[in-house]
Amino acid sequence: MHARFAIQAAGLVLVVPLLAAPVLAADSGGDPVPVCKAGQVYDKATKKCVVQQGGGVIDDESLYETGRQLALAGRYGEAIEVLSLAANKADPRILNYLGYAHRKQGRVLVGLGYYEEALKVDPNYTLVREYLGEAHLQLGDLAKAREQLAEIEKRCGTSCEEYADLSEQIDAFVKTKG
Repeated sequence: MHARFAIQAAGLVLVVPLLAAPVLAADSGGDPVPVCKAGQVYDKATKKCVVQQGGGVIDDESLYETGRQLALAGRYGEAIEVLSLAANKADPRILNYLGYAHRKQGRVLVGLGYYEEALKVDPNYTLVREYLGEAHLQLGDLAKAREQLAEIEKRCGTSCEEYADLSEQIDAFVKTKG
């Protein structure tokens, strides 16, 4: 059974089918985490989707996991709303996915700001460096993307996933521009 979710953008109404059953995705520990419907977050403590609220009612870890899953599922606006509820505004993971969601919505410069803030907190966070490199490619700056690839290599070598993913993006960029 499918429900429909309407989004109004630029005067157009888009109707997107949604599955009635919860969508499961893996959290950073590999456990399945449901991606909740709009306005809800997955609370690890109760193991349920609950209405999103700020003020520490939902722990930052639950907000991070839910926001991350929403972002990776392409639900960028919802991800931004959820991640913005976090009490710890300096958590590099939260900053990373705020950057990712903004970048994917076309606000690349806003995304860059979040990535830079995350790197101030944790310069060794290679996933931020991968996404930062991708943002530079979106802006057409191959040299800065390659700088991030070199930074990733310093931290985890050439066999880590972040290196492989950014290297692949750079190769594709060069082929389309070459």
